[in-house]
Amino acid sequence: MATENANPALSKSGILTDENGVRKIPASVRADGSVRKEIRIKPGYRPPEDAEVYRNRKAESWKSRGTGGVPGADPAEYQKAKEKAPTNRDVDKSARKREAKKKAAEAVVQEEPEPAVEPEVEKAKKARNLAKKLRQARDLSEKKAKGNALLPEQIEKVIKINELTRQLDALGFNADGEKKESGEKTGSSHEQAEEQTGGQDVKKTKEEDT
Repeated sequence: MATENANPALSKSGILTDENGVRKIPASVRADGSVRKEIRIKPGYRPPEDAEVYRNRKAESWKSRGTGGVPGADPAEYQKAKEKAPTNRDVDKSARKREAKKKAAEAVVQEEPEPAVEPEVEKAKKARNLAKKLRQARDLSEKKAKGNALLPEQIEKVIKINELTRQLDALGFNADGEKKESGEKTGSSHEQAEEQTGGQDVKKTKEEDT
């Protein structure tokens, strides 16, 4: 029987290779005192633990580029320059400061007051809206005068003819939503007649409903 090498090669997986090239896992003693028998490894078998990791030299040299400094330069000077160079943390801090300044500037722009609306413009806008409602109410009043039946919400609009006219007059506008000339009388006889007619129609409609 061949004698084993005094210093057999031991792999990472615990396999021994003797001087004859025979690979085996040597016998060992378990915790309970029993003996674990020697196991021979089949030729050609290599456990994953013993597989060599492939290394690409070009890739490794590319990863380590720039770490060795400038060829021919003083290592001490290179180290000083490296220490003075801004780190990622410094760059992130500067970026955060710039972002904060940008947001503060945007907030100032947004807080600027909007230009105030001129009172006359606001009056004219309100008068146009009132004149539109007044025209609709008068149209409904005319339909009622012709014998057409009105819905409850339409009757409510007719009732507001006098109120709409007073609101327009208070703003200084006529029933058409146009600004009155100075000296123009409040409400024409035609408008007053329509208002009276509208009020009578509404009163008559309510009496018929009861």
